[in-house]
Amino acid sequence: MIVVFRHFFYKNYVGLSLWPFIILKEDSLKDDAVLINHERIHLKQQRELLILPFYLLYVSEWLLRTILYMDSYRAYQNISFEREAYANEADMQYLSKRKIFGFLNYLMR
Repeated sequence: MIVVFRHFFYKNYVGLSLWPFIILKEDSLKDDAVLINHERIHLKQQRELLILPFYLLYVSEWLLRTILYMDSYRAYQNISFEREAYANEADMQYLSKRKIFGFLNYLMR
């Protein structure tokens, strides 16, 4: 389910997946197929990790990478879940061919 809530976002962020919702900054973003696909990849990741462990791993990896890079935005860009989503967001068939725990392929890159 897609929800628009413009007061939820920080700076340049425009979309967020919080199981089972995709939350967007603006109504017009509902037509952005690449953004929606990116967020659907996150929903798939959340579901396969039984939701709560996804958030724990996501935040843990972000914290670890923030310490490693000393840059929170660079850390965000290098979270395995984000790497998978960004690498495949333009492939509208990705979710149908994605292997379970596909984000693990992006953990050490």
